[in-house]
Amino acid sequence: MSIKPQYAQAIFRGEKRFEFRRCIFRKTVDRVIVYVTSPTCKVAGEFEVARIISRPVDKLWQQTNAHAGIEADDFFKYFRGCATGYAIVIRNALEYTTPQDLQQTYGVRAPQSFLYL
Repeated sequence: MSIKPQYAQAIFRGEKRFEFRRCIFRKTVDRVIVYVTSPTCKVAGEFEVARIISRPVDKLWQQTNAHAGIEADDFFKYFRGCATGYAIVIRNALEYTTPQDLQQTYGVRAPQSFLYL
């Protein structure tokens, strides 16, 4: 899953306990590999998916804002035009000691949002 550097860092520090998405997985996903976008462009770690919350965007913010790791303005800008939003509940985030190259390690290119491995 592609995640911006500031949000990936907040996940690994334990400050961001939810990863928000406009679209969610169609398959069951238990673990997310974190690809940190530019300028890092590396796989920096992983986390377990505890569960996925699906709510109207305003209700999603009310439920998650204490540990969202994102400002309200950015949250609502991201979800603009969406009636429903998704929050992946993060459990057991692990930051790798040495970030990995996505192409070399997994043989894939960086996804716009996510891809299945």
